[in-house]
Amino acid sequence: MTTTDRRLALHTLRHGHGLPVLLVHGFPVDHRMWHDVAAALPDGVTVHAVDLPGAGQSPLGAEPPSIEEAADGVVAAARSAGVERAVVVGMSMGGYVALAVAERHPGFAVALGLVDTKSTADGDEARANRLRIAEEVSSTATVDAVLGMPGVLLGATSKVARPALTSRLEEWIRSQRPDGVAWAQRAMAARPDRTEVLAGFEGPVTVVVGEEDTVTPVEAAEHMVAAAPGAALVLVQSAGHMSAVEEPAPVANAIGDLWATARG
Repeated sequence: MTTTDRRLALHTLRHGHGLPVLLVHGFPVDHRMWHDVAAALPDGVTVHAVDLPGAGQSPLGAEPPSIEEAADGVVAAARSAGVERAVVVGMSMGGYVALAVAERHPGFAVALGLVDTKSTADGDEARANRLRIAEEVSSTATVDAVLGMPGVLLGATSKVARPALTSRLEEWIRSQRPDGVAWAQRAMAARPDRTEVLAGFEGPVTVVVGEEDTVTPVEAAEHMVAAAPGAALVLVQSAGHMSAVEEPAPVANAIGDLWATARG
């Protein structure tokens, strides 16, 4: 299979002008998680969202699975659409990919938005759990092993005040391919610590985190802010790990401010 055969799906959510925003989704969903954020961004912003390898409308990535492969695929998809520079915003797994983009493709990411994510590698227990889930998903050829994730991804407030979000996330998860879910888990398990990428990044950085996020908590966000010179920290009230879905307006405001700073 050639690189062309594995080209990732790129979706244009908003047409505008100037410096575009490129949104990279989290696990185990796809670009649809960004629709509400894209709609709330300032007028005139071009917004693209990508499906990572094996997610949404994208083909499976190459073996062995890696965040580096995903990052290269994101940049290739963007460049095939004429995008040579962008404000790159990643949520959770998408944040891991955004940091790899900054490391591997200098000049492409002129600003970084890191939403409910972290720059550190998995510990031994988390890594083993990812590999266990990947094996279960592969052996059963179903996504049953991750169907319960909305209970972890959503904040305490959303579980009570926004019950429809649970079924929304479940619908997105059910639509994913088992081999894509397994690929993503193995890629995340293999990722290195990229805190030093933040330390050396010369563009503006905004770190966004739901105050109720228990997956990549506020402490993980503060770690990235401490590493990146001049980084901004945005706490999203009443939101968990899926702050972009739970409270899209403040997340969009943070991204809009980052875009305005990056375009000068």
